Amino acid sequence: MNPSSATDGARIEHALAERFGEAINLDTATPGKPELAAIAEHRSHRKFTPQAIAPGLLRALFACALSAPSKSDLQQADIIHVADRVKVRSIAELIPDMPWVNNAPVLLVICGNNRRIRQIGEWRGKPFANDHLDHFMNAAVDAGIVMMNFIRAAQAAGIGCCPISAVRNHPQEVSALLELPDWVFPIAGLCAGYPAEAGRISARLPLDVTVHTDRFDETNLKEKIDAYDRRRHALQPYRKQRHAQRYEEAAFYGWSEDKARQYSVPERADFGAFIRAKRFNLE
Repeated sequence: MNPSSATDGARIEHALAERFGEAINLDTATPGKPELAAIAEHRSHRKFTPQAIAPGLLRALFACALSAPSKSDLQQADIIHVADRVKVRSIAELIPDMPWVNNAPVLLVICGNNRRIRQIGEWRGKPFANDHLDHFMNAAVDAGIVMMNFIRAAQAAGIGCCPISAVRNHPQEVSALLELPDWVFPIAGLCAGYPAEAGRISARLPLDVTVHTDRFDETNLKEKIDAYDRRRHALQPYRKQRHAQRYEEAAFYGWSEDKARQYSVPERADFGAFIRAKRFNLE
C-alpha cells in the first residue's frame, strides 16, 4: 500500500472521529483518499494574511465553482466579486460583529438568478409558465451548490473561506449596493484569502441523527442531542451565552441551548417581502 494513502486514511478517520464522535473505518483500497481527507478536514477561516489571490487563480476558482451541477442545466447562479473596497466596507458596516468581512482579501456575494431564463424566454417568444415557489428554490439551490464548489476549489489551492449568510439580514441594502435587478437575489457572502491560522474542525451532529435509512427516524432524538451537546462542549465550548440580556445564565450552555435562543428572536422577517419585491411569486 502507498504510504501516502495510509496517511490520508488516518487523516480521514481522525477528522471524522473528531467531527462526528464515532469511528469510521475505510477499506485500505478505497480510492480518492487525498480528496476525501481534504473534505473531512474542512474548516472555515476568518483570519487571513495580507497576501492577495492572483487574478488568474481567482478566475479559475470562479470557473471551478460554476462547474457545479445545475438544475436542468438552467445555470441560475451568479458570483459578484466585490472588488471595490468602498463597497466592501459598506457591506462590512452592515455586519459589525464580523470584522473578517472587511479584512478578507476577497469578498464575493453568491446570488440566485432567475432573471436570465426569463429573458431567454422573452427573446425566444416563449411564456414563462412556472411562476411559483419552485423557480425560486431552483435558483437558491443552484447558488448554494456553486458556493460550496468555490469553497472546495479554494481549499484545494490553499485558500480559506467563510460563508456570510448575514448578508440576508440586510437584503435591501446589499441588493441596492450591488445593483441587483428583479429576480436576482443574494444567497450569502463569501470571504476568501490565505489563512492566517489553521482553523478547527467543527463538531457535527452524529450521523444517526442526520442520516436515515428507508424512512425518517427520530428515535431517542433528545437523548442523542443531549449527548452531542456534551461532546461539543468538551471540544469547543461557547465563549458567551447568546441573548444574555433576555435569558438567565444557563448552568450548562450547549449547542441546543444556543440554537434554541438564536431562533427565539425574530431574524430576517423581511426577507420574504424582499423576495416578493424582486417579483418572485412564492405560491
